[in-house]
This record gives sequence, C-alpha cells and structure tokens, in this order.
Amino acid sequence: MSDTGVDAPLAHPLLKNDYASEWMGIEVLKVDVGHATITMKLRKEMLNGFGIAHGGMIFAFADTAFALSCNPHTGSADTMTVAAGVDINFLKPGIPGRTLTAVANRRQQSGRSGIYDIQIFQSVPDSEDEVLAEFRGRSRTIPKPA
Repeated sequence: MSDTGVDAPLAHPLLKNDYASEWMGIEVLKVDVGHATITMKLRKEMLNGFGIAHGGMIFAFADTAFALSCNPHTGSADTMTVAAGVDINFLKPGIPGRTLTAVANRRQQSGRSGIYDIQIFQSVPDSEDEVLAEFRGRSRTIPKPA
C-alpha cells in the first residue's frame, strides 16, 4: 500500500473496482490534479473484424484517462465527477501489439463543470509516437449516491 492507502500499481482509488480497465491492462504512469497519463498494449481481443483496434476499445481507454484526470487521486467521500458528454475523432488505425498512451489534461473548470482534452498516441517502431485519436470530455461533478 502507498501512503494514500491505494495499492501502488493502481495509483488511483477509482481503479480499485474498475474491472474493465484491469481487463484492458491499463497502467497509470502519472496522475495529478487535472491530469492523467496511462498506457496499455493493444491485444488481439481488442481488435475489430478488420484486424485493427475496435473503436470502443480506444474510446474506453481514453475515457479511463478522462475519469482519472477529473477525480482527485486522494478520493472524495461526497462527490464524483462523471462524463456529461464526449466527442472522439479517430485519426489512424490502431495496430495490434503496439503500445497506446493516453494523455489527459483539464482545459477549463467552472464550478461543477469542466472540459478535458485527451490525446491517444500509439507507438511506431523506429519512429516517434503518432496521434491515434483525439477525445474531448465535458465533465460534471455530482453528489455520490447514498
């Protein structure tokens, strides 16, 4: 356990019971207020009928980075921040076996609403990572259900 009471590999209390992110093999590289960087390897179970990344997998990966950047890594007893809406633009096909990295950053916060941009990169052998997709999330902080 880390000093925050969260298992070190998880790095965020939101991931404690997030079985989808666990199945996807998501690893947290960095989490700060309004920022998260995560990574995962694109496996064959994540491919569509064309043999490239299923759009839903890319979306889910970006959505995890979004959630981690919206919610404090120290946790909150009273509130949670959820997606109010999102847009995603797929720019390149995701290639099996490549490592994906999502970088989420808060762009604006006003009261209980926020705007976050998430860039999803994929590794390219012998070259710089390329942008695979761009995701913009609109957040809303709400009370936790009783």
